[in-house]
Amino acid sequence: MTVFTNFLRSLLLTMFFSFITPMFLIGGLLFLLALMGHFPALQGGTDTTSTGIMHFLFIFGSGNPFRGLVIISLTCSFVGALFDTYAYYRCQILRIDS
Repeated sequence: MTVFTNFLRSLLLTMFFSFITPMFLIGGLLFLLALMGHFPALQGGTDTTSTGIMHFLFIFGSGNPFRGLVIISLTCSFVGALFDTYAYYRCQILRIDS
């Protein structure tokens, strides 16, 4: 039974961190671009870059950038869960074979 609880704990932690990571990366990038936009020499480039990121999120969110960010985060969480399941399965197979 402890094997299942260890797997479940690992899977939930992986899903949580895989969900939070894109939010922090994209949110941090947008925050950094907003801060850099206060410098007059960088204002044009930062506006263009942040607009491009927002259009990218609009596409995935059907017109809502926050929904796009959540969709991307859910996809990363699913991929992280698949990878954790594969790694756990692989670890169990190697443990049985040796």
